Amino acid sequence: MLIAGDIGGTKTDLAIYSSESGPHAPLAQTEVHSADYPSLEAMVKEFLAKVKMSVDVASFDVAGPVINGHVKTTNLPWVMDETTMAKGLNLKAAHLMNDLEAVARAVPALREEDMLTLNQGEPVPRGPIAVIAPGTGLGESFLTWNGSQYVAHGSEGGHSDFAPTDERQIRLLQYLLPRLGHVGVERVCSGIGVPNIYEFLRDAEKIPERPDVAVRIASAKDHTRVIVEAAVDPHHPSELCQATVEMLVSILASEAGNLALKVLATGGVYLAGGIPPKILPLLQNGNWEKNFDNNGRMHQLSEKVPVHVILNDKMALQGAAYYGAYNM
Repeated sequence: MLIAGDIGGTKTDLAIYSSESGPHAPLAQTEVHSADYPSLEAMVKEFLAKVKMSVDVASFDVAGPVINGHVKTTNLPWVMDETTMAKGLNLKAAHLMNDLEAVARAVPALREEDMLTLNQGEPVPRGPIAVIAPGTGLGESFLTWNGSQYVAHGSEGGHSDFAPTDERQIRLLQYLLPRLGHVGVERVCSGIGVPNIYEFLRDAEKIPERPDVAVRIASAKDHTRVIVEAAVDPHHPSELCQATVEMLVSILASEAGNLALKVLATGGVYLAGGIPPKILPLLQNGNWEKNFDNNGRMHQLSEKVPVHVILNDKMALQGAAYYGAYNM
């Protein structure tokens, strides 16, 4: 019996699997708000007690760099260790992996209905694959072919420097630098980055703020959710919110293009995370392609790279379950 989990900065998915049912058919599953718990261990104990089930091993993915089985989460005040966790939960073994490594593990098993294609491109069989995921934070990973199967690699590329590509983005960097000291690309290309762009466009670029939207943002626990919803409202979109998400798309496209070049992603680029499925109209309006292919002399390479949006919001959980089912 296996418990797998996708530990996000906002929410956590937990599921229990048996060797008979396999990693596609959980016996029990739950979704909880991560910050409501003091630790992953407390969360897991509550879930197991509620469903009255026992497990032998655990496989968790988490937003943060996992080094030698140890991780301090990026967007939660948690420190986790495989050995300590296995002992505390009375398990035979526990495994921790980066959340984007888990997503990458699930990519080769994607079904057609799990994704939407932005650019068909010219995929190279068994070519490297890049994964970029704006959710609460920004995750990046990639896969390489080892001769018999794809191997997933985690990274912390989402914390690399934000590289502006036009004058407005330069002004965004200048606006944020005194506030943050270091402006990683996550700060302008994720759930925590959306309010930064919104405030810049409102305060520095003087795009007017709609009073009703401002009230909704101020009263909401999750400002990003309100901004995104107001941006894609089919009947009465907010100009400021729409400009915010359009800028996010342009930054995401540029960063995805950079990642594609760095890993030579001839097998494709996959957009994961919670944000892309919510902003599909703005990903399909032409700005994506213009910014993704804006790579100077590498333009002809970039335009051949397939780009897909992952619509399945349980990819990381499935990747963690795959690992637990076949490697533990």
